[in-house]
Amino acid sequence: MNLEGPPDAAARALLGMLLVRGDVRLRITEVEAYGGPGDSASHARHGRTARNAPMWGPPGHAYLYFCYGVHWMLNVVTGPEGDASAVLIRGAEVVSGLETVLARRRAAKATPQLCAGPGKVAQALGLDRAFDGHDLLAPGGLELRPGTPPARVLAGPRVGIAFATAPDQARPWRFADGESAAVLHRKLLEPL
Repeated sequence: MNLEGPPDAAARALLGMLLVRGDVRLRITEVEAYGGPGDSASHARHGRTARNAPMWGPPGHAYLYFCYGVHWMLNVVTGPEGDASAVLIRGAEVVSGLETVLARRRAAKATPQLCAGPGKVAQALGLDRAFDGHDLLAPGGLELRPGTPPARVLAGPRVGIAFATAPDQARPWRFADGESAAVLHRKLLEPL
């Protein structure tokens, strides 16, 4: 599986793929692409740091960061080694391991929004800093596997990036499965 490519193309290719950890399988339903230092919305905008080092490659590895001191966020690195870019996994559907996901999310029952949101995805997979830099294409731990691409793709601006320049805020680099309920801020998306 080759994940290397422009951030927006790599993001679209991740839709429908599976994230697997133990008995939990999640199908990716929503993603956001982030480029390198030229993308003012990206963690790489100020250059390479200890925090964002995994973004600089190799592709197919995880970049995790702690958001607001509350949630871990999972990104898939997609740029060639030395060229920072990553795709934030914003939403997913539970394919298997529902009981484990419910326990990790401390949820009483399954809903279409159970894993809609990047913090929810990481929580459902039981992720923490130990997975930062993890090879998602190698067996064991957390794996990214082929899945079923969506029949209809939606696209729109990324969310939660008010600090970015106006052109970067407007860039349509958020993609979603048009048939999935596990998508947030759907009104901002249009058919691709």
